[in-house]
Amino acid sequence: MRLLVGLGNPGPKHRDNRHNIGFMAADEIVRRYNLSAPRARFQSDTFEGTIDGEKVLLLKPTTFMNESGRAVGEAARFFKLAPEDIIVIHDEIDLAAGKVRVKRGGGHAGHNGLRSIHAHLGSPDYVRVRLGVGHPGDKEKVHGHVLSDFSKQDQKWLEAELDAVAQALPALFAERDSDFMSQVTMAVQQATGKSRKPSVKPAGGSGSEAPREKEEAPGATTAAEETSIGAALNRALSKFRGG
Repeated sequence: MRLLVGLGNPGPKHRDNRHNIGFMAADEIVRRYNLSAPRARFQSDTFEGTIDGEKVLLLKPTTFMNESGRAVGEAARFFKLAPEDIIVIHDEIDLAAGKVRVKRGGGHAGHNGLRSIHAHLGSPDYVRVRLGVGHPGDKEKVHGHVLSDFSKQDQKWLEAELDAVAQALPALFAERDSDFMSQVTMAVQQATGKSRKPSVKPAGGSGSEAPREKEEAPGATTAAEETSIGAALNRALSKFRGG
């Protein structure tokens, strides 16, 4: 069984905040995999179902962000889950908006939701999906930044990212973290028109690929063939002239 947790603050006031991107991802997962209707349980709105053949319980804690661990710890103890079976999706100010990273274990880096989860699980060995929301550039502005709404300009990459996070979950379940991140990154790049096109290396350049030879038209005589024919004609003429 997998425990999926989207982090955020409850209530309509916070619905579109950057801090609530974990809730947004959870909503998309529920929609994509047709999970159950919400049920109040474990101090959370909970959703159940199956993803890629695995039973899943998804939590959206109804506590505030800094008390998220109460919900996660209660559910983990009830189902006797190991920390490795828990995936937490949350906002990350140390990543640029639209970037995604997967981290297994390690510190909480000052994130209040993760700090609470660490305390209630007694272990840091759960999986984190870190969704970048950018940094305001000034430590004093961080609180206002994460509690402010995404802008209209953010919507294109945000929608693509949330959709891709849900779609790529089976790769995460299989511990193919690089595949998961690649799928999400590609979706964001395509949505924002920033996908990288393969560059064409000039002939004789320092690229890893050798320059492709020009294709000859069907039936055309190559330079090598022309040289061979010319040499044969010269030998025949020399013999004819007695040379």
